[in-house]
Amino acid sequence: MKLFQCQNCGQPLYFENTRCERCGLSLGYLPERETISALKPDGAGRNPEQNVWWALADAKTYRYCANAAYSVCNWLIPAALPDAYCAACRHNRMIPDLSLPENLDRWRALEVAKHRLFYTLFQLRLPVETQAESPAGLAFEFLADAPSGSKAMTGHADGVITINLAEADDSERERRRHKMGEPYRTLLGHFRHEIGHYYWDRLIAGTPHLDEFRRIFGDERRDYAAALQNYYAQGALGEWSEHFISAYASAHPWEDFAETWAHYFHMIDTIEIAHFAGLAVSPKLPQSPGAVFDFHPRDTSMNRLVEAWLALSFAVNSINRSMGLHDLYPFVLGPLAVAKLTFVQQRIREVSPRKPEIQGGRGGGKSTVLAGVRSQ
Repeated sequence: MKLFQCQNCGQPLYFENTRCERCGLSLGYLPERETISALKPDGAGRNPEQNVWWALADAKTYRYCANAAYSVCNWLIPAALPDAYCAACRHNRMIPDLSLPENLDRWRALEVAKHRLFYTLFQLRLPVETQAESPAGLAFEFLADAPSGSKAMTGHADGVITINLAEADDSERERRRHKMGEPYRTLLGHFRHEIGHYYWDRLIAGTPHLDEFRRIFGDERRDYAAALQNYYAQGALGEWSEHFISAYASAHPWEDFAETWAHYFHMIDTIEIAHFAGLAVSPKLPQSPGAVFDFHPRDTSMNRLVEAWLALSFAVNSINRSMGLHDLYPFVLGPLAVAKLTFVQQRIREVSPRKPEIQGGRGGGKSTVLAGVRSQ
């Protein structure tokens, strides 16, 4: 994630900000410019009710995504386009039932995580078509458990990523984290993991890379349902940390890939903010790792990325422990995990030689709850 600032007054901004706390101007995110822009009402004689704004970042006119009406999106669409939804929200196929008051706050939490996911997808130049644009396109459904007791399962199937709305409840998500013995469980982590399943289908399945995948991750033709059942019944093998990036990655090669993909996104996004913040880690211990973040993680080698990550994660974990908090990154990167991360990096670079054209879209979510079970 980059650092942002108000073009009007210089105030530092967060990715989710919609109003500058110093000068009071409205703010919006321009995905094609990868920046937050301060906004002023358009001076071209348009009716203000048309929601047209002049962006200080590039002196062009934009409209907010239609989902800004629910305070769940701050992304902008070029005013000349007829699209209702931004480059991230146009992938929504199902949103929660907004007649239930608690669902709006949970949807907002989901969209914060989803928009950060799309930030990294665009940074890495990955293909992000909607299902209306391509049979291989991407869609999201945010579902609640049915009153009858039927559970909405977080997962991926045929280009559709489903997130259970309960995951947006902090206490419920923490309960599930403890129940499953996980050191890390966040909404952003869910999105990054499930998008890994989606890109396995796009970048690995049926390609010449499948043999290499099987050599590194294992044979995905293993019975998936049986593998998960065995994992939840018996847990990971005792020596899992020597072979996998997380315990859950040991369940099946598909999960190994999705976990590795998610961790690559963790590293890219976190080291990018270290880069733009001008951080340097220089511990006063001769054997402790150090790093200067004078490079963009998207463009560097895996060896340099891992060296920087080890230094940064050790430093921030130590800071968290000083506050009595859990480690920010409670994992260890062994040689086999690094080889898997390298495989992920190589596949991404092969399909992302240039920045994609980013536009808005007309596809949006319906205020509907659908209960069901979707397998990964």
